[in-house]
Amino acid sequence: MRKDKLYFFTFLAISTIFIIIAGIAIRYFIQVSANQMLETQMESSKREAKEVASLIAYQLASGLPKDSIINSVQQTIENTNVETGSISMFDWSGTEICNPDIKKVGQQVSPNESFVSRVKDDISSNDFYDLLMSKRQVGGIRDFGSGERESEIIYLYPVDNSDWIIAAHANITKISSQIDSLRNKFYIIFTIMGFFIILSSVITVRLIGSAYEKRLELKNQKLENEVINLAKLNSALDEYQQKVIEEKPQARIAPNQVEKGKKRILTYLRNELLPIPTEEIAYIFTEHTITYVVNFNGKRTTTNNSLDELFSSLDGSDFYRANRQFIVAISAIEKIIRYGNNQLKILVNPNSEVDVIISKNRAAEFKQWLNL
Repeated sequence: MRKDKLYFFTFLAISTIFIIIAGIAIRYFIQVSANQMLETQMESSKREAKEVASLIAYQLASGLPKDSIINSVQQTIENTNVETGSISMFDWSGTEICNPDIKKVGQQVSPNESFVSRVKDDISSNDFYDLLMSKRQVGGIRDFGSGERESEIIYLYPVDNSDWIIAAHANITKISSQIDSLRNKFYIIFTIMGFFIILSSVITVRLIGSAYEKRLELKNQKLENEVINLAKLNSALDEYQQKVIEEKPQARIAPNQVEKGKKRILTYLRNELLPIPTEEIAYIFTEHTITYVVNFNGKRTTTNNSLDELFSSLDGSDFYRANRQFIVAISAIEKIIRYGNNQLKILVNPNSEVDVIISKNRAAEFKQWLNL
């Protein structure tokens, strides 16, 4: 149950993070893409307005009648208002001369009509995008107010040697529809991408969690086995110590039994020469090239013999060579614990200043010694 809650909260966390990031990213991508589209549209409209104004100026300079020019322009731009951009022409008094919607020809441009404040005023694509999104006034372009506009004049260019002005229109309805379509596409893309990202993330987390749980279970199982083995080892130690205690009196009674090892070790305490019975020795160790002999009562003396010489003269059933530095008596072993990587540590009584460590290579031999 706790695992299910963990996976559920993981799913919620990943989903929340993705939604926050996706929300910011979608807004940014839509604005960048819309600005690029508007920039292209505005540049195209400006270029078209300049080209038409230059063409009309050339025709006027060539002596063509104005009525002929007006009719030609009207036929060219008629019904182009359904596209994203179109042009119209009016004079300085504000009267429409040519317009894609022929019904507006001859009408006076109202002060509320959409146009920039001065000829050749420019707005940027960012201004135009803000105008479309927030419906607020930008630069010389009027705000939308409560009504909906089909188009906005985004550029004005005068015709040389005349009182005519070419206006470049942007189809607001068409452009807004394109931006909405772009926004919907981004939402669909991020929704699909988010579904796969969240699903794959949750599956990955679950797989990693399962793998970790299996490794943890194996580790726990291994640890349990080691604990059981240590318990058996300590149990064998108790049995062996009891066996040694029970057999020693019998060994002294048997007159024909062959002796095993020395009965005493010659040691020194300052200038005093002391023979120590082996049954009183708890452990022997070397430190800084000095060999120390420690009794069960905690008394410590020294000897001139090396550990190799001492161990070869001791009873192997009573003493064990734990490592190059330490010889321990079976009766002095208090407890055996796990240490490091498959190593064993012997706790002795009386306590030793030097750790008694049995390497993993000698652990099996030590266990076998305890089972003698």
